[in-house]
Amino acid sequence: MRALRLTAWKSDPVLVEVPEPDPEPGQVVVRVAGAGACHSDLHLMRDFDEGSLPWGPPFTLGHENAGWVHRIGRGVTGLEPGMPVAVHGPWGCGFCSRCRLGIDTYCERPDAAPVPSGGGGLGLDGGMAEFLLVPDARFLVPLPPGLDPVTAAALTDAGLTPYHAVRRSWPKLPPGSTAVVIGVGGLGHLAVQILRATTAARVIAVDTRPKALDLALESGAHLALRSGGPDGTTAEVAARIREQTSGRGADVVLDFVGSDGTLALAAAIPRMLGDLTLVGIGGGRLDFSFFSPPYETSVQSTYWGSRPELAEVLELAAQGLLKPALTRFPLEEAMTAYRLMERGELVGRAVITPSAGEGGGA
Repeated sequence: MRALRLTAWKSDPVLVEVPEPDPEPGQVVVRVAGAGACHSDLHLMRDFDEGSLPWGPPFTLGHENAGWVHRIGRGVTGLEPGMPVAVHGPWGCGFCSRCRLGIDTYCERPDAAPVPSGGGGLGLDGGMAEFLLVPDARFLVPLPPGLDPVTAAALTDAGLTPYHAVRRSWPKLPPGSTAVVIGVGGLGHLAVQILRATTAARVIAVDTRPKALDLALESGAHLALRSGGPDGTTAEVAARIREQTSGRGADVVLDFVGSDGTLALAAAIPRMLGDLTLVGIGGGRLDFSFFSPPYETSVQSTYWGSRPELAEVLELAAQGLLKPALTRFPLEEAMTAYRLMERGELVGRAVITPSAGEGGGA
């Protein structure tokens, strides 16, 4: 089968032929309908050196995946060939208290996992191939009726990650509150939709790109501000946001970029007792002092989301409340998607589609 593999740090992945996986007891092979192309994949290609992580190349890319059950290993129950499923991407040990709750992202015994990794597409072979070996059936979530697996693929990260970030701040988003989304890319435009679907907050979106701001408004943002453009500098955008909130500031700020500039804005606009959540991994740093961010602002980073939260995200999408803006690319054009992403020309989310048609089966 064909697979897009990262063979070394700081290199472009290559499309090669590899053997089709064979499931061992407890494992499942999924025929891949879609594999999301994530900005974090670019970090894998460009930023890491040997020894930076406890795992490394070679491996097949693709950590946000959905498709159809193709083959099941001995002892697997509740799954049948042809069943549409989404893959929960982080793969933990399965035994610690976090993993038992489905929060494999925060596994506390990664050394006890069968192979040290961040999951499929993150050290282990991912979904940018015709078939994906899932090491434990518990990582699969059946799709609700009517949900397209290609759409579901993007939601396993681009939907799940902002959902987790928003969900943890629900108590601070009652009627009359304001949420700010900084960076309206593959995750940010879904954050806007999640905020509109699950809270009563007024949503303000900030980006440097006019097309991204158009997408924010299409996704339900009440106001879209261009940073570095007609709306001005960080200080001027912050002033606009405070003006829109009667001087109080935003109850929740979600930064999906994470650069020095976006973090400076994020620190300037929270309301006292608000939340500032860093989601993007742009490499920036946040200045912290007694006076900044505002008093009792809670500052946190988040990573991905839990398996139960993924089921909730898929249900929202099945109800039509989440509609990711997708551009589909065949497997042989995956690098085109990454190059567009790298140049900032991709609007919404790119999904690689290794398998044509529907269904699975042996």
